[in-house]
Amino acid sequence: MNDSTFASLGLIESILANLLREGYERPTPIQTASIPPLLEGRDLLGCAQTGTGKTAAFALPIIQRLSLSPNKPNPRSCRVLVVAPTRELAAQIDASFEVYGRGFRLAHACVFGGVGKAPQVKALSRGVDVLVATPGRLLDLQSEGQVRLNAVEIVVLDEADRMLDMGFIRDVRKIIALLPAKRQTLLFSATMPSDIAGLASSILRNPIRVSVSPDKPAVELIDQKVAFVEKNDKRAFLAGLIHAQNVGRALVFTRTKHGADRLVKSLESSGIAAAAIHANKSQNNRTRTMDGFRSGSLRILVATDLAARGIDVDGITHVFNFELPDVPETYVHRIGRTARAGASGMAVALCDSGEKPLLRAIEKILGRKVPVAAGPDFESAEKAATTARLSGADREVERPRREYGQGGRNQAPARAQAGRGASLAAKPGRDASRGRNAGNGGSSQPNRGNARGGQAAGGRSGSPRGERNEGYGRRGSLAS
Repeated sequence: MNDSTFASLGLIESILANLLREGYERPTPIQTASIPPLLEGRDLLGCAQTGTGKTAAFALPIIQRLSLSPNKPNPRSCRVLVVAPTRELAAQIDASFEVYGRGFRLAHACVFGGVGKAPQVKALSRGVDVLVATPGRLLDLQSEGQVRLNAVEIVVLDEADRMLDMGFIRDVRKIIALLPAKRQTLLFSATMPSDIAGLASSILRNPIRVSVSPDKPAVELIDQKVAFVEKNDKRAFLAGLIHAQNVGRALVFTRTKHGADRLVKSLESSGIAAAAIHANKSQNNRTRTMDGFRSGSLRILVATDLAARGIDVDGITHVFNFELPDVPETYVHRIGRTARAGASGMAVALCDSGEKPLLRAIEKILGRKVPVAAGPDFESAEKAATTARLSGADREVERPRREYGQGGRNQAPARAQAGRGASLAAKPGRDASRGRNAGNGGSSQPNRGNARGGQAAGGRSGSPRGERNEGYGRRGSLAS
């Protein structure tokens, strides 16, 4: 049992007042283990997922240390650097610094994608105390002389395993090389693959090690169900279930960006307001969508795993796994978006016949079977799926999209694009591989497009780094 209080961790009164104002009563295990050594200036290696309270675990001691040593940052520099893999997570961390640090008047900026560079250049011009950034854009600004990293006192690498998945570890190593040798370093990762363990050993000095297991909260606090639904029935089944359960605020996970868009279209045709968030959406669109989800004006958010990193919204009543993840640990991360702060929550997995091996893998790491869904709500959803199948109501959504360069009837569009491959690949928002295949008139030539650029955090596909083509920044007081 955790008997600690925030006061017992050594936090000062002004921070305690901010926490009380936000309704935080007791620290989480990772906060209890992390805050005291971080206040002492120790390095830290944390194994914890989003939702365990790790942002506060590093933000609170950082704010206190800055306030007790109020040095003015140099122009175009920062005292604290937080590196995050995605725009959403970066924005979430930046917002947390503002909330926890109210009254300290520390300058901060958040640098990530979707808008031009001018606002962020202006925000950095006089220097900031805290800079939250995604890797690609940070290196762009540094190479252009808009930010210097030689005065960083504390660096935080958040969700390092996701940066590895997205191909940013090389960028992270470049960033580390630009930092002063004398600094405090914090590294957080939900998993600890060998590459991350190697990175940690090379940059941390005698670190405190903190590990928080993610599976017990999922098992103990979340009402998990699995419904066996064939693939072509899933959209109608989900719509029927949302109606039957009068869902308040739900997060729905799909594997692909195109699948998320198709699902939104199907839900809207069933009278359910929904929106998708993924890497192909513009930053303005993503911001509007997240604002609506947080405010409650949008109750159904459909997301891919990558885009969902950093979504930390209170009051999510349901998590729907529209498609089961290929990695079983990802299931635990997904359902952890509900049942936060002791609240109840439900997680429903829609499993088709081809996904049963994935379900078995999930049950293995959970240590028990996921109960099969039953009751009037699920019976109503089954009837909705049956009705839709017999009437063909979802037929338009089911129609496979045509791809350039495929056989049969799709050859004509591919031929129509012949000769434009190079220009398609060069235009913002176009996929480089699509452009190349179009130029080949639908040949079976392998995709030579840069996959990393297309998948990484919403950058332009085919670019050397997805996030290099993005940027956003602002300067503000933590007291604002």
